[in-house]
Amino acid sequence: MGDKRADDVELRTERLSLRRPLPADVDAIYRVHHDPEACAHNPADLLATRADAEDLYRRWDRHWRQHGFGYRVVQPRAADERHLVLGFCGLKLMRLHGREVLNLFYRLDPAAWGNGVATEAATAVVDWAATHLPGRPLVARVRPANVASARVAARAGLRRAPGLDTEGEDGLDWIYTRNWPGGPVGPPGQPVTSPPPR
Repeated sequence: MGDKRADDVELRTERLSLRRPLPADVDAIYRVHHDPEACAHNPADLLATRADAEDLYRRWDRHWRQHGFGYRVVQPRAADERHLVLGFCGLKLMRLHGREVLNLFYRLDPAAWGNGVATEAATAVVDWAATHLPGRPLVARVRPANVASARVAARAGLRRAPGLDTEGEDGLDWIYTRNWPGGPVGPPGQPVTSPPPR
């Protein structure tokens, strides 16, 4: 992707640092993705072994090397908590309905749930995409029962697009989108849901 900018490597919000994963993060990748509660809505993502986490890290790293962006490690900015890994949030390229899109991903350690970390991280990533990958279609795939994840997608500025819903690895994925060509897609005669004000 050309010259590296500081925010390609690390994004900072009021409370958080989002950085490119390193080999030293494999244990945290395993801890979060081995937790049945963290993967309750996407059990296909549940990792069985540390070797699976090493493989997942390699896939994430390959995406970074090929495209200059990817999934990020979410950590507190506070000096006494910088060693903590709260979870992961970022973007990867994928195809949806024949179109290349940016997939917004966020998964946190359950210990970090409930205090706005996912929304803060996802908003930073969506804002980064608006600046560095302007106009690219961006989607979040949300399982229908995952109310908290749907709330994060909406608060990060994505809109519900029922006409794009599709079957995923674990069943039906509700699609939230931003910059979909022609605007958000809803079923005939039904308005697309707008996100609440941020």
